[in-house]
Amino acid sequence: MQENAQTVEQTNEEPTITFDDLGLNKDILRAVKDAGFTVPSPIQASAIPFVLAGRDIVGQAHTGTGKTAAFGLPALNNIDPKNGVGILIITPTRELATQVSDEMFKYGRNIGARTVTVYGGSSYNRQIDLIERGAAVVVATPGRLLDILKKNLLKDFAPSIVVLDEADEMLDMGFLDDINEIFSYLPTNRQTLLFSATMPKPIRLLAERILDNPEFISITKGETTNTDIEQEYYVIEESERDDAIIRLMDAEETKKCVVFCRTKSEVDRLSNVLSNAGYLANGLHGDMEQRQRETVIKGFKQNSVKVLVATDVAARGIHVDNISHVFNYHIPFDPESYVHRIGRTGRAGTKGKAITLLTPLEFKELQRIKAKVGTTMTHAFVPSKNDLRALNLKSIVKTIEDQHIYDEAHQILDMLKEDIDEATIMFKLVSMILDRQAVKGPNTIGIPADKLAAILERAANRNDSRGGRGGYKGNRNRSGGGGDRNRSGSGDRNRSGGGGGYRGGNSSGGSSAGGGDRSRSGGGDRNRNRTRD
Repeated sequence: MQENAQTVEQTNEEPTITFDDLGLNKDILRAVKDAGFTVPSPIQASAIPFVLAGRDIVGQAHTGTGKTAAFGLPALNNIDPKNGVGILIITPTRELATQVSDEMFKYGRNIGARTVTVYGGSSYNRQIDLIERGAAVVVATPGRLLDILKKNLLKDFAPSIVVLDEADEMLDMGFLDDINEIFSYLPTNRQTLLFSATMPKPIRLLAERILDNPEFISITKGETTNTDIEQEYYVIEESERDDAIIRLMDAEETKKCVVFCRTKSEVDRLSNVLSNAGYLANGLHGDMEQRQRETVIKGFKQNSVKVLVATDVAARGIHVDNISHVFNYHIPFDPESYVHRIGRTGRAGTKGKAITLLTPLEFKELQRIKAKVGTTMTHAFVPSKNDLRALNLKSIVKTIEDQHIYDEAHQILDMLKEDIDEATIMFKLVSMILDRQAVKGPNTIGIPADKLAAILERAANRNDSRGGRGGYKGNRNRSGGGGDRNRSGSGDRNRSGGGGGYRGGNSSGGSSAGGGDRSRSGGGDRNRNRTRD
């Protein structure tokens, strides 16, 4: 990869070009209009001309900036769908493969481009048959794709355009060796497009090996994280994590959110805690069967699940719009994981918020992430009961103002007036609402400002005198969910499960996503007597 590869920085200026200016043919432009696109996003405006010109590119942009269209539209523009597989897209997870396949199907519908999704757990024969019946686009995960190539199950498989989507996630999941081996089976005379949110050294080295004189396109504004995401952190005791996350969800206007945990057992436990607190919560991790995973993801997309509690790897590839908040139940192990976690919100130009819980012992990890990512994170304090009551009062007033009046209300009011005056009636009705909005948990959560300042000062002094071995002991009760740093339990590395889905023609391909309903009812000692929907 050339050292002088071009870098295109995003600016604050309004886009001055349209999709009509980019050189796409009329069928692809019709798909653009059908998809509801108006003007190209910065990554689309920068990448599409180079892809149309046949150039290799490295695209660095945040999640939710339109990367799929940035490579999908020009790639479809440049192939003849009647000449077999022209586009191969490699993604790290089944969920992302399915989503990219859906997008490519929509973009290529007008040119008759058939799309096949290939991932583990489904019949090889079925997937091969779908491809050989005229697929123009194959979207695959690395494990199943490598198996197919090793067994030579596809004859004359020579895609002219190869896309690596979310390359840094593939690195994190341990697929780098598989990717290198996959490229040994692909034609050298090809166009290669690599997209990644971050650019760690192994990804740069990979780009040097598999790309030919690429253009480097960076849409980052000098930061690795999306500036549409407000980032806050709260310093708490280890035992306060459950109370803190419930209090913050109560205080924030969370429409739909993802809560990231380190381990699968923590996902199961916390999803139960949040369900018992009245939230429409469900868990997602690698020990779940594929049908269960699909059911949870479908519920999250359709709003029957509002809080998704997940491990890092299980949530990879879940690109759902309108996620208002991301919560880090524990601070992630590394800066790259932090970038990917918070990238679930603030997508497609919308605003989002990322909240991280940490103890004083984890403060060094926070500083390391801030320095590496180059991001702005604000320290805040968990609202007290009184703070939350004050917030609830404003919400109650708005709810009453917007409440529809039923005909029966007059009858009930007339009956009440027989024994109670109108002022007392109103006080009683408002009190009923306040009862339903009762704030649970301790009055204060988290470490107060004066104590926190003293802790950090003592820790700094110990570091100076002991070479960095000092630190805050704090409350070592880990009943609130300990920080188990064993990575073997914190992610889904199982490459089996799932199936292949065919899109296009008259075939019905793909598998249904029924079963495995993990919905939990409210109740329990944390039930706030209200349903969050």
